[in-house]
Amino acid sequence: MSFYTSLSGLKAAQTNLSVVSNNVANVGSTGFKKSRADFGDIMSASPFQSANMAGSGTRLQSIDQEFSQGGIQTSERGLDLMISGQGFFVTHQEQSGGQTSYTRNGAFGTDKDNNVIDSRGAYLQVLPVDTTGAVTATGLSATRNLTIPQISGTARATERVSQTVNLPSDAIVPASRAQYANGYTFDRLDPNSYNFSATSTVYDSAGAAFQATTYYSRDTAPTETDKSSSWSARTFVGDTELSADGAATVPAVAARLTFDAEGRMTAPTTAVRYGAATPRGAAGPLNLSVDFGTATRQSTAAFSTTNLTQDGVPVGKLDNVSIGKDGLVTATYSNGDDRKLGKLVIATFANPAGMRQLGDAAWTQTGESGAATVGEAGAGGLGSISTGQLETANVDITEELVALITAQRNFQANAKAIDTANQMTSIAVNLRSS
Repeated sequence: MSFYTSLSGLKAAQTNLSVVSNNVANVGSTGFKKSRADFGDIMSASPFQSANMAGSGTRLQSIDQEFSQGGIQTSERGLDLMISGQGFFVTHQEQSGGQTSYTRNGAFGTDKDNNVIDSRGAYLQVLPVDTTGAVTATGLSATRNLTIPQISGTARATERVSQTVNLPSDAIVPASRAQYANGYTFDRLDPNSYNFSATSTVYDSAGAAFQATTYYSRDTAPTETDKSSSWSARTFVGDTELSADGAATVPAVAARLTFDAEGRMTAPTTAVRYGAATPRGAAGPLNLSVDFGTATRQSTAAFSTTNLTQDGVPVGKLDNVSIGKDGLVTATYSNGDDRKLGKLVIATFANPAGMRQLGDAAWTQTGESGAATVGEAGAGGLGSISTGQLETANVDITEELVALITAQRNFQANAKAIDTANQMTSIAVNLRSS
């Protein structure tokens, strides 16, 4: 019997060595929880057994995980999350038959469809919320995948541009410049062929942005007999010039602005309707009108633009994703949209040590763990969410190294006991043969 007793000790020491070695191997694994092997002695028992009996060895009772809080590792990623306190992130893996799992590993990323996933490809789960961030449904059945849309809103093509400018009364007529003695021709690439320019951004039907630039060229200056003056306003979208006659005339017709002796604009009195044009790269033609308003003037002041607006709306592109301590996920976009995408759901168990390990710091519930209880972060004793941080393994490397030495000594001692039992058996056999 001593052989089998010591053999059980060898197996126990080997099992303990495996558990401790696994702890050491995962000291750098995010969210890892160390394990501990628990052993019990073996006693044969019967109604007529004497109380003065030696034990029959040891056996493995369980390998339990310890769910104490790990350390903090600072990160620069917004989707690196940590639960400070009790609870697990909830994930759903459709590739495994729709399996729901639970993890402390908060190193999340996104897939090609903008779903937030963990290192195993499982989808991070959130509770639905309204526009204010309040949860609209609770329970595990109400959770859904967290998806971060890259765009927000509906684009609307620009139809009206408003410009209010001040044109200097002492500006020269470009055609009078010496370099145009052989003939004046406007060229937007030649700054000497116009006096001033004003640029705004307009959008096509897909929300793509284009620069719209109006070039102002003085045509006539006041004289002794005629105190009025006039300017040409040529509008380009990208490299395409728009025609102010409301048609796609080639060459394009410039808008004409006239001013009286006091500098008040006398024409145009309504918005200038330009002909449809499709600049390079546009999803479709733009039908613009430019309203110079009633405040556009000619004065002794320098050229200035006091109003430059348009009515187009671009599609918002994702600027930032923020996650609050309560788990509320908010996405902000370049067009000013602010969207609440859901609240991270946190799960707890009556007996977390009873969960089945899946690897990568993930678990699934069992009958021993009990059913998951889910809720919002920071509520009902659940942990809060920290962003830009990860939970390190709860392994104390010094403690584990001491445990390794202990397991080694236990193995050596049981091996020595087997060797001693073997020697005693040999002596008994030799006595008998002699």
